[in-house]
Amino acid sequence: MGFRYRFNSLKTHLGTNGEESYLTTTENYSNLEWWGAWNFGKKFRIMASVPYSFNERINQGIASKKQGISDITLSGYFQLWKHESTWQHRYLGHSLWIGGGIKLPTGTYNPDEKAGSTQNTNLFQLGTGSVDYLLNTMYDVRLQDVGININGSWKWNNVNQYHYRYGNKLSLAGQVYYKVKPNPNWSIAPNVGLVYETAKQDEQQGFKVDISGGKVLLASIGSELLYKKIAFGASWQSPLSQNLANGFVHTNNRLMLHLAYQF
Repeated sequence: MGFRYRFNSLKTHLGTNGEESYLTTTENYSNLEWWGAWNFGKKFRIMASVPYSFNERINQGIASKKQGISDITLSGYFQLWKHESTWQHRYLGHSLWIGGGIKLPTGTYNPDEKAGSTQNTNLFQLGTGSVDYLLNTMYDVRLQDVGININGSWKWNNVNQYHYRYGNKLSLAGQVYYKVKPNPNWSIAPNVGLVYETAKQDEQQGFKVDISGGKVLLASIGSELLYKKIAFGASWQSPLSQNLANGFVHTNNRLMLHLAYQF
């Protein structure tokens, strides 16, 4: 079990060519998440995450804030395949996990944030207000101390009680890592990789919302430090290319930290 912290910053209400104006708004999203995972044998794992969000919106020097519990997620995984062998006298291992989950509408959704407007994003919410579903896959291959990790997630969103539906989202992440073990108690694994996210347009009353959806490609760099059963990790992501909400939204750099303990 452990904690994750994520920070993401956006600029919204940009002009047609990305110009800023008096309408341009900076939105900062901080998320602190408790998570826990339980293994049943070697092939089954269930997970739960409880996030708490801190949202901040700044326009013309005036800030508005909200905070509270966000949407809780429950998921399960099955290890579809695992193989261990040697290659040229070095350890070679593969593993593939697949899973699914459900996101519960525990975070507050305020319909007034979006009602009657076609030019506002609908991101400044603590929750989506809907029960949503996830499909996940995780693949890892390691040759001695060098490995590649690939993750994929598909999020299918339902319509909430206010007739708003967030667009379905696909997330893919891949990274190369190198594990260094200076002594039996310590190990450090720096990593570099890419993250790709794409989302369909939202729908309001069954009609497409223009200021929504899009795609972004980010470069990531990070490291994980393991001391006995305690793990600490940090990751920095920077956008390489993006087209969000038809160019009216721009994402900035992202920061992620995590601390975990294995029982």
